[in-house]
Parts: sequence; C-alpha cells; structure tokens
Amino acid sequence: MMPSILLHAQQGSIKGRVLDAVNNEALPFVNIVIQGTATGTSTDIDGKYEIKNLKPGTYTIIATFVGYKNKIMYEIDVNSVSAAVVNILMEQTVEDLSGVEIKASPFVKKEESPISMRTISANELSRYPGGNRDISKVIQSFPGVAATVAYRNDIIIRGGAPNENRFYLDGIEVPNINHFATQGSSGGPAGMLNIDFIREVEFSSSAFPANRGNVMSSIMEFYLRDGNTDKVGGKFTIGASDIGLSLEGPLHKNSSFILSARQSYLKLLFGLLKLPFLPTYNDFQLKYKWKPNNKNEITVLGLGAIDRFKLNTKLQESGTDQQKYLLRYLPVTNQWNYMIGAKYVHFFKESYLTAVLSRNFLNNKSNKYQNNVEEQENLLQDYRSQEVENKFRIEHTARLNKAIKINFGLNVEYDKYNNSTFNKIATPFGVDTIDFKSEFDMWRYGVFGQASFLLFRDRFALSLGLRMDGNDYDESMKNPLHQISPRVSFTVRLTDDLTLVTNAGWYYQLPPYTVLGYRDVNYEMVNRNNNVSYINVYHLVAGVEYLTKFNMKINAEGFYKVYSKYPFLVRDSISLANLGSDFGIIGNDEVVSTSKGRSMGIEVMAQQKLYKGFYGIVTYTFVKSEFKDKNNQYVSSSWDNEHIVNITLGKSFKHYWDVGVKWRFSMGSPYTPYDFEATRTIANWNVSYRGIPDYDKLNSMRAKPFHSLDIRVDKKFFWKVLALSIYVDIQNVYNFKSDQAPIIDIVRDENGEPVIDPIDPGKYKAQYIENPSGSILPTLGLIIEF
Repeated sequence: MMPSILLHAQQGSIKGRVLDAVNNEALPFVNIVIQGTATGTSTDIDGKYEIKNLKPGTYTIIATFVGYKNKIMYEIDVNSVSAAVVNILMEQTVEDLSGVEIKASPFVKKEESPISMRTISANELSRYPGGNRDISKVIQSFPGVAATVAYRNDIIIRGGAPNENRFYLDGIEVPNINHFATQGSSGGPAGMLNIDFIREVEFSSSAFPANRGNVMSSIMEFYLRDGNTDKVGGKFTIGASDIGLSLEGPLHKNSSFILSARQSYLKLLFGLLKLPFLPTYNDFQLKYKWKPNNKNEITVLGLGAIDRFKLNTKLQESGTDQQKYLLRYLPVTNQWNYMIGAKYVHFFKESYLTAVLSRNFLNNKSNKYQNNVEEQENLLQDYRSQEVENKFRIEHTARLNKAIKINFGLNVEYDKYNNSTFNKIATPFGVDTIDFKSEFDMWRYGVFGQASFLLFRDRFALSLGLRMDGNDYDESMKNPLHQISPRVSFTVRLTDDLTLVTNAGWYYQLPPYTVLGYRDVNYEMVNRNNNVSYINVYHLVAGVEYLTKFNMKINAEGFYKVYSKYPFLVRDSISLANLGSDFGIIGNDEVVSTSKGRSMGIEVMAQQKLYKGFYGIVTYTFVKSEFKDKNNQYVSSSWDNEHIVNITLGKSFKHYWDVGVKWRFSMGSPYTPYDFEATRTIANWNVSYRGIPDYDKLNSMRAKPFHSLDIRVDKKFFWKVLALSIYVDIQNVYNFKSDQAPIIDIVRDENGEPVIDPIDPGKYKAQYIENPSGSILPTLGLIIEF
C-alpha cells in the first residue's frame, strides 16, 4: 500500500513581500491577483502576502497599487514541497493616475536600455527544447544570436566575435559562463551556471547602460533567486551532461543560502558518441543573502570550476579519418577558475547605494605532443597562463520627482597576468617556434553616469549616458578622456501597445590579456611597443514594438555597428575578430590596432509568454558582418551567418505534461580554404597535423546551410515532501548532418604511415576529406526536489 503522502491531492502557495523599488520600503494593501482568475490577496502592513491552496503548476501574478506601475511576475513554479517565494519591486508612476488603468506586461523595459533587451525566466530556461538546462544554448533562440554547429557554446551576437560579451550575476561580473573556455575568447562544450539558482535573465545586444563597461556585443544579467528562509530543502538532478545536488535554507535571522555542486559525465557521453575529446568538469556555486533590516542588504556569491580535457586515444586505431585528424592536433587542456564577490546595498529615502567587490582567477594549462606520445622530444606545445582580476565598483541610483532616474559611480580594478608559452607553429613560410615567458599587472579605472527622463505621462522617454575608462598598461590608454563613451536612447509610446525606440552608443573594450601579455623573440612586450589600444564600436539601433493583451510581444529592429582599432595579427595578416570559435588560446601573437569592421542587419521577433498553456518564440535575423583584410578590402567575417531562423513552440497539458519543439535554420559560416601546398610540406605537417589556412583567400568559402529539430517532453509528479520531474530531450531529431569546411589530411599507407610524394619528396601526398557535423542526441533527465 502506498504511503499516505502519495495519496492525497497536494497544494502549494506563493508568498513574499512587495517593496518600493527605490527605497525598499514595504508597500501595504497592494492587490495581488493570479492572471486570468479572481484568486488573489493583498499585502499586510509589512508588505507581506501569501496565496494559499494552489494546485501545483505554473502561475502568473499581477500586483496593482495606486500611484505605482502595475507589475507582472510571470511563470511562477508552484509545487507541494515548499512555498514559491516571489518578492515584488514596484516603481512609482510619474504622476497620480488614480482611476486610470495601466497595463502590466511580462516584458521588462528599462529607461536606460529600452531596446534590444530580452528576458527569460527560470521556467523557460528549464523546459527549453535542446537546451538541457544550459543558458548559452537557450539564448540561441533570441534574434541576432547565431549558433555554432560544433559541440560548443560560443555566443555570437549580431556579427560580433564571442569575446565581445559580458556576464553579471546579481550585479557581480564573472568573466565566462562556460567550461573549457577558450582563453582570449569564450565558449566551451557546457555551461558553468546552475540554472536552479536563476530567477530571471536579461539579455541586451545594444543600448548598454553606462554602469556596464568593457563590452561591444552583449550583456547578460543573471538575477539569482534567494534561498528559502523557512526550512532547509534541496534538489537532485541528473541531466544531459552532469549530476548535481543543491541545498538551500536559512542560516540565521533574515538570511538564506543556496549551495550546489555538479560533476559531469560528458566523458562517458562523448565516449559513446566516439568523439575524439573527453571532457570532465566539476563546478560549485554559492549564494548567501542577509537582510539585517529594510535599509541594508549583503549578498555573497561564489562560482568555481575544475575542467579536465583528455583525448580519446582509442580512436587512433579504430576511428574515422575525421576523428584521427582531430586527435593529431587537439591539445590536452586543464583549467580551473573561480569568482568570489560581495555586494552591499543601502537604501535611502529616494535612492540607494550599491558597492561591489569581487575577485576572479583563471588557471589554464595546455600541451600537445607529436603523435600523442608524451616524451620531451615530441613536445609541440606547452602553455601555462593565469589571469587574476580584483574589481571594485560603487554606484548611486536615485529617483527625482518620480520622472527622473539618475545613476552614477566609479570602478577600480587591479589585474595580473602571467604566461609561459612554447609553441611550434606551421606557416606558409615554414615552421616558427614561439618560446617566451611573460607577466604584467595593471590598474584599470572608470567613471560613469546616466540620466533617464520620463516625459508627458510616460509617452516619451529620454536616456543620456556617459562613461570614461583608462588603464596604466600603456601611456596611450592612461587618459580616460581618450576613451569617452556616450550613449543616448529615445522612446516614443505612440499608443498603449505600440512603441518606437532608437539608440546610439559608442563603446570601448580592452583587448584580451593574451594580446597584452605577448612577447616576441627578444622578450619584448611588442604589443605594448605597438601602442595596442582599446577596441571601439559604434552602435545605431532603431525598432518598433507591439504588445498584445495575451502576453505576446512583436517587434522589429534594425542595427548598424562600426568597429575600429581591432587587433590585427601581424604574422597571419587577419583581424582577431575572425578568431575564437575553437578550443585553445587566441590572441597570443603580435598585433597592431588597425583592423576595421562593420555589421548590419534586421531582426524580427514574436514572443509569446505562457498564456493559457501556450508559449513560444519565432525569430528571423538577417546579418551581414565584414572586416577588412590585409588589402584593406571588406570581406565576410567568420560570424557572417546572413540568415538565421528560430521557431520554438510549446504547450502545457493537464496532469503536468509539457511538450516543446524547436527548429532552427542558419546559413553556413564563411571559412578560409587551406594552402594545400604549404600544408603537405613535411616539416609543416609534422608540427601542425592540420591544414594551414590560406589567408590570401580569407573567408572566401562558405559552409552549407544547416538546420535541426529538437523535441522535449516533461512530466511532473507532486507529493507532500517530494516533487519529481522527468524529461526526455532529443536534439537533432532527424539526424541532420551539416557539411562543414572540408578537412585536409595526408595520405597514409596500409600501416598508417604517411606517404611521401615521389614527384616532390619534400612533401606528403594529401587529400581532402568530408567534415560532417551533427548527430541525434537523446537525453533522459531526472529532477527530485525535497
């Protein structure tokens, strides 16, 4: 006989506090209603509320209060194990609008970033088809975001390189959100963030606020939920790539914590898929929140990862030509990294002060031996590097007369970098040996301010921002007046549902440490001598947005980006902007800050938040991304995907079933063909074991288009002390094989030995082989909440 806890219908609840967004004061008598029903409640004198006796499921609530803008909190997951805690921050209206109905929208819009911003909730993250609880995969459905075909999470926004993005957890910057990150860029095969921590994500591809610097393509703001303050609970998960455990609960009065640890089994999965590389990772995440009173908050965050990367050497004998090719040149990589940070917020009568202190550390090791035989005489690459950043930011945010929002502050940062490099590189002109050790430290500093104005009863909005940045790496970058970054946004609300928005901004980003720390054969910091400088980009964006009464948004945007002073690699004569979507290290080379580029396009999106069980997002992007080559001619960049289509649809059914499908299409990316003769030169091949690009034909070829279909089915069960979720996720359902750039490999005899060309004895015989990518990938996942 089943225990009684399994036999009775279970109930859940939603509770929390409603507070003023500026001064954090409690708001009494606020009406809280579940969307589409008459069920609701109101807050007490302390701003507290609770809606009880709810059937487990997903709910959207609306908060209304005279003198404040209506606030909608969408897709709240209610279960029988613990109450869903939802704290609501409400903003005052510009003037008294008693008797006037103000629509609430599930789509966040901020005065300082009124365009090119998307939001996604924790529920949307968890049920996304093909996402497997990985935020980097989920945002690939957003307009302007291109996806790579290989097993990587590179984030490519509006034709920009993967290293042009910045990430913040509760306002604390983290350098990268993926395991096995490419140093000098980003990306990797798996995400590092546990989405059980995430409450909501804001993704901005332009109109960056002035308090966020060193960015050119996108900002991702992760808002983490607070831990349960009533009791200790947890969640056990088995997903596509890892197994994890998270715990949460109170520590002392007015405090809470969330702690998680995960270990991957990608090594097993990739082994079954017969991939040539076998990654293993562990990650750890922590959030501690303490609210001693209504006027003070302290948050402490921690994030760390240990990544190990081995080669699947079993395939050296039994693998395909493609697998053997990859084994010959892929290095063995080991990384570990951490971020620890603290944020203090103090609330005044009409403003609040935020101070953030953090430290992040990356330790990266990589080596490669000829034929994967680990003997010193076979050493081809030995790379060791560390990046350390210590950051402090303080800012003040205020509301003046309800219609004016002001934010200003400063940031200071102390960074250290060291690098030991031994690398043999094959070029069309022969084999180069790079052998140096380098280290440097530097101070970075910046000031910023932004003022936003709401005019004519919110019909018009204007935001003006300015920041200045500098550092002491080089004399040319010391003066912040040389890096002035203005931005302006203008919004016109034509009707209650239709809005026009435009934005222009000038943004700066420092080149990666790999560039700044490079030394030449004379051990000179040659890039400092070359006066390497900040990269800058100009953004111009305009769009129109239409909101429906059914939680749907339809919008279209056009964008234009102009890059200048991008690092240009002297040896290869290409822009650094074309690199970053492969494992390893980029930018560890001599550069000059002369590269120029541009990106332009249009985006169209229709997004349906959950409404009567339906949800979805349909997007189309046209993008043209170009950078100048060594002949000063514009050619397609590596991120010039041209046409991108994403369709994601889902339906929630009775008895806690959820089904979602995603289809995506993209034109193939440009690529540079190989220099056939230089590649098959014996001296070159015995060092590189891969094709040597012919940069005289930079990105002159294009891979074929690719498309795929992902399906996900979720089923939930609820009991009194336990909630169980089971899901099946199938990526690339119809097993589409995308033809990527062909591989060049040497011809081997029946014993696997290279065949020398009898006509040209200094070279091997070589051939092109096909390079398909993509396979069907089914996953069974399990989530137990207790």
